[in-house]
Amino acid sequence: MQRPRFDLRSWWAANRVDGRTLRSEAVAGVPGAIGSVPDGMAASVLAGVNPIHGLYASLVGPIAGGLFSSTRLMVVTTTSAAALAAGSVLSGVPAQDRSAALLLLTLLAGALMVVASILRLGRYVRFVSHSVMMGFLTGVAANIVLGQFGDLTGMTGEGDYAVTRAWSVLTAPGEWDRATVLVGLAAMALVVGLARTPLSGYAAVVALVVPTAALALGDIDGVTRVGDVGDIPSSLPTLALPRLGLLTPDLLLGAFAVAVIVLVQGAGVSESAPNEDGSRSDANGDFLGQGMGNLAAGLLQGQPVGGSVGQTALNVKAGATTRWASVASGVWMALIVVVFARLVGNVAMATLAAVLVTAAIGSVRVGEIRTVYLSGVNSRIALTSTFIATLVLPVPAAVGTGVVLSLLLQLNQELVDLRVVELRRRPDGTYEELPAPGAAPSRSVTVLHAYGSLLYAGTRTLQAHLPDPAGADRPVVVLRLRGRTSLGATFLVVMADYAERLSAAGGHLFLAGVDPAVQSWIEHTDRLELGGSVDLVPATPILGEATGEALARAEAWLREAIDTDEGAP
Repeated sequence: MQRPRFDLRSWWAANRVDGRTLRSEAVAGVPGAIGSVPDGMAASVLAGVNPIHGLYASLVGPIAGGLFSSTRLMVVTTTSAAALAAGSVLSGVPAQDRSAALLLLTLLAGALMVVASILRLGRYVRFVSHSVMMGFLTGVAANIVLGQFGDLTGMTGEGDYAVTRAWSVLTAPGEWDRATVLVGLAAMALVVGLARTPLSGYAAVVALVVPTAALALGDIDGVTRVGDVGDIPSSLPTLALPRLGLLTPDLLLGAFAVAVIVLVQGAGVSESAPNEDGSRSDANGDFLGQGMGNLAAGLLQGQPVGGSVGQTALNVKAGATTRWASVASGVWMALIVVVFARLVGNVAMATLAAVLVTAAIGSVRVGEIRTVYLSGVNSRIALTSTFIATLVLPVPAAVGTGVVLSLLLQLNQELVDLRVVELRRRPDGTYEELPAPGAAPSRSVTVLHAYGSLLYAGTRTLQAHLPDPAGADRPVVVLRLRGRTSLGATFLVVMADYAERLSAAGGHLFLAGVDPAVQSWIEHTDRLELGGSVDLVPATPILGEATGEALARAEAWLREAIDTDEGAP
């Protein structure tokens, strides 16, 4: 299959704007840049690295991602899910190597996304069920909240999981730092209080600035600042080549997990921000945009980025109409990093924790969780299992659990959904749908149609629902296959066995409405006894025509067989 090539001239023609529009997009990018300051630093807290990596990612991601994404209003920047996944992957890396390992992880994830785009794997995103994704995202939100108790209280929790660390903090209130707790509570109050005001888009920034300023004016010591975690340079990022010596199987697996999380979340973002001109977003194009964002972030000292629901919504709310608003957001972010980096180092860590907690709680979609829970047993199992896995397993393992669970649930659903019915012709030529008989009737033609997948285990389910020819005399069965463009080897095995059983009872099998490609495949496999116990009737453009022809041929075959029986001595 020929791969589409990137045409710079066509891209420029589609995205070129006049000066007035460009100025408008530059203004629209300002709120996103301001909002990226707390978001970027908070993402670094989740990843367990110097906040500068989140700030640099919030600078580079929107520019590289904005230039290449198919969804033009998508903002590719830090996300809590990707940051938490990165932190889980890096948890066992020595502190002195963690930043370098983060950059390598980001590069690997970006490379995997670009490869996914080249291989046109966008269609496979739909195989991760909504129930699994909701369980994972809810688990991520819970982990974020639980993981901030240490920074909110000024003490270090103990345990291997966020829930155990949070419990160790909650059960030791005597060790809490009073000033840190007050700062965190004040920041939360500001975020919540400003949420329904015109300043809602800047609530997180205000929550960082006001308590931090109060600490400085009151000359209060003992509260951990961002600068205590690592130096915040007041300069643009420089090129950082990857340290390939840090590559391990765990890091590669972690990169795969990050890529899956980013790509699935990005698919949701594209649905929430359609292109202004009505053109349809391409999942593979979004894969490329997010991949390029990560490659750029990895090379310029950033951490994993992806399509952000919150930043994209803010971009739309600010009046963005083209991809240049996202690019402008990254440019404004560069200015912020250069001018205000020293002030960023004075921000209290408790305020970042407060922003993370309020954002995580706000991200829990109670209505969607309720909908999933009411959708059936399979949905409840997927939601609950993935949620628990996210709490008690490393994020890569939780993602793997979710992907495997999605595939198993898909397979189970195909088995449950498969249904075989009998089509009985009425005097006016139409067909009436009836429950399929358990036993094949003697000296009669039974027309069957199967709803559901006939691949893999679905064919075995079909086998269990086919009318039993044992004890029947001259049973003839017509199985309608219209619309089936591919059938597996299991189908041939099942059909060969059923045709043999029909033949042993003096009957015959007709396969009606067979796609030309399927017919050619069946003929080349030589697995069915064509012209012997099985006849094929090719599909035609007229609905029902192949079924009618198969029924007529089946009835003629049965009459001839009965005449032969009655004429025998």
